Amino acid sequence: MRSMSRQALLAALSLSIFLPASADERDPSERLEADLRALFADEGTLSIGEVEEALIRDRVTAHDLHFAGPEGQQLWLDRYVVSGDYDRPDEVRIEGIRLETPGREQSRLVAETLLLDTPSRAVLPLHEETWPAEVTVDGLTVEALSAEFDAQASGQGAGKGRGRIAVERLQAAGVNRDALDALEVSGVKGKAAGDDEFGSGTFSLAFARVEGLRGLEGAEEERELDRLEVRDLSLDFDRLVASLSSLEADGDMTDGEGGFRLEALELDLARMIALAPEAERTRLRMLSNVLTDGSGRLRLDADSSGRWESGEDASRLLGELTLTADEAFGWALDADLPVRLPEGVAPADYLARMDSLEGVTLLGGRIDATLTDLGLFGRLPTIMAASQGVSEAAFLEQARTQAQGFGMMLGPEIEALFSGLVAMMAGEASELAIALTLPAESELEALSADPLALPERLEMRVESR
Repeated sequence: MRSMSRQALLAALSLSIFLPASADERDPSERLEADLRALFADEGTLSIGEVEEALIRDRVTAHDLHFAGPEGQQLWLDRYVVSGDYDRPDEVRIEGIRLETPGREQSRLVAETLLLDTPSRAVLPLHEETWPAEVTVDGLTVEALSAEFDAQASGQGAGKGRGRIAVERLQAAGVNRDALDALEVSGVKGKAAGDDEFGSGTFSLAFARVEGLRGLEGAEEERELDRLEVRDLSLDFDRLVASLSSLEADGDMTDGEGGFRLEALELDLARMIALAPEAERTRLRMLSNVLTDGSGRLRLDADSSGRWESGEDASRLLGELTLTADEAFGWALDADLPVRLPEGVAPADYLARMDSLEGVTLLGGRIDATLTDLGLFGRLPTIMAASQGVSEAAFLEQARTQAQGFGMMLGPEIEALFSGLVAMMAGEASELAIALTLPAESELEALSADPLALPERLEMRVESR
């Protein structure tokens, strides 16, 4: 796929040379033809049917372009249109794009139109992996894009893959070599056949948008994203059958807050189990029965928000999280943590990356969590007792004894926690509330490195309801 995409950009979206710094007295039609021919001079042969200038508007058009590459690749462009001042165009419009790449990684790309809004040049170096810093595009729109690929197996035994993807519309704004202000796609449908992580299947996506994507030139883990939105995603593969109604994520902490919201992530466990290897089905079916009460469909909803308040000597981090597995369990978390960040570190920068806890000092605070039974814990005794070949009463008694044993080793708070879980399985409670008061003047990295020591260093209250 990466190779196919690079070849597609090389031919279908490339077309550039460096423009002279001094004024060019040639007609725009002469300049466009010369620039196009110069671009492909060292890479193959290019034929152009006609180049003409509009009589009324500042517009020059090259018709019926055909490029033949040295390795058999073929590119057809119906029209290449430059509007406005040739040295600083209002837009560049490419119509009727068709690309075919033969060989081991066969591919075919078709696009109805590619529109470049206010590009810094009439012919852009999109075939280059690294653009000159001065090359920019205010906006980019692709209509009716489709791509087909067929990667054959290599001699090293790598699996082959075939597939197709179609995109109704793709738009990008603020494009340069290191960042995108915004990228939006709609009407995505595709299918793939291969031996990758999920196997073969189909997918669709109604809409997706990213904003504030930065760090494209650097390492992938260092890239930053201000906002992500996804709507109506569907996956139907050999090893993953799922759908998602919506996902919204806010990673821009400069305004003091961020978070994410996940709505109706549904996993079709029954179909995934039927497609799984036979040796794994019994274990997976037991897990599915526990989570879904036999329906085979698991729905997850989540909502998380975080914010920070900056003070002279300390910052305050506040966060909330709710997670619901329909007909299984609910989990709610509320945190209020005063902290002292390393000197010179802004809270927004720290929260945006969160790659290390080094130098962060906890000044106390609290974390409140609530676990709610929505059916999961009531089903556990029956399934666990059957797997162990004992009665439900015997299983519950054994669980109570184990909870007491944990208490002897780790303290009464841990005993209260496990005893609360047993009470939920026995139907004696439906909620388990945990309140933590955290130690002041503690290094967060040290606390996270030794979680077993936490019961001795913090105050913990457990209540079954």
